[in-house]
Amino acid sequence: MHKTEVSIWFFNGVMLTVYGLMIGGYGVYELISGHTPPVVLAHLHAPLWWGGGLLALGLFYCVKFMPGREN
Repeated sequence: MHKTEVSIWFFNGVMLTVYGLMIGGYGVYELISGHTPPVVLAHLHAPLWWGGGLLALGLFYCVKFMPGREN
């Protein structure tokens, strides 16, 4: 049987992907519902940007360090 080691960066990618989906999902909810917090820069929609950035970085790590793939 072939034993495959799993890189810690793969798990970091999974974690970043999940956080990106959660934060981005909240940002979409905030945008659709119109319930934005009363902060000065609310018009920039920070949860959408942070969620998208975390999602992109997490997917990059998941693909690059996928178990069984040669790095």
